[in-house]
Amino acid sequence: MRISILVAASENNVIGKDNKLIWHISHDLKRFKMLTMGHHIIMGRITHESIGKALQGRINVIVTRNKNFNAEGCLIVHSIEEALLRSSEDNEIFVIGGEEIFKETIPVADRIYLTRIHKNFDGDAFMPQINKEEWVETELERRTEHPDFDYTYITLDRIIA
Repeated sequence: MRISILVAASENNVIGKDNKLIWHISHDLKRFKMLTMGHHIIMGRITHESIGKALQGRINVIVTRNKNFNAEGCLIVHSIEEALLRSSEDNEIFVIGGEEIFKETIPVADRIYLTRIHKNFDGDAFMPQINKEEWVETELERRTEHPDFDYTYITLDRIIA
C-alpha cells in the first residue's frame, strides 16, 4: 500500500484561503480525478465541507474529531491511523488535505504529487515544509497554458534509508 499526498501549493506554500482553493486549473483538476479515481481519498472535515459532497468513483474517508459528524457517501473516522487502517486494502491511498491532515501524514507518506504554482498568494492554509533530504524528485512536468501563472507537476518519492 502506497500512501500518497496530492496537493497544489503556491511558491509560498499557500494551499487555500477562507476554506477555498485560490486558483482554478482545469488540467490539474482532470489530473486529480485521473490519479484518484477508484482509490481511497483521505481528507479532513473542513476539506470535505469545502468540496461540498462526496467525490464519485472514490472512497471518501473523512477524518474528524466530531463523533457526531455524518456525511452522505463517506466513511467517517476519528484519526489518521484509523483512516489508513480502513483504507489498507487499496494499493494507493491519496491524502488530499487540508493543512492539519498533511502535517500528520507527511511522516508516513511514500509519495507526494505536488502541483507547484509559480506565484505567491495570500492565504490562510499552508502545505507544511517538505524536508528535501527525505525526498527525491522522480517526475517533473512544466505547464505554461494558464494565463496568470505557470505551474509544475512534481512527483517526489521518499528516500528509503
